[in-house]
Amino acid sequence: MKDDRGELDLTRQIDDLKKKDDKTLDLSLLIDQHKREIWNYKMKEAEWVKTQNQLDGTKIIVEELSRQVIDLKKEIDRLAEENSNIRIVNNNSEK
Repeated sequence: MKDDRGELDLTRQIDDLKKKDDKTLDLSLLIDQHKREIWNYKMKEAEWVKTQNQLDGTKIIVEELSRQVIDLKKEIDRLAEENSNIRIVNNNSEK
């Protein structure tokens, strides 16, 4: 005959505690996994922000260098025309 003492049954209490421990362990594992996933996400986000900042900085440098190239090209064209005018004047004065 089975001795069922209900809530006072020590074996039943032990089994209930084991189930609670299993659930707590499962929850702890899920929490740890979630923390790792959040950390990985934050690391990826930090890397993305770093890359985005480098890209933005590089764009600014490229734009500035492009402006300088355009200005230098204009100066070269102006000096070439001035040089051409000086040669014309020198050729005319030699005649």
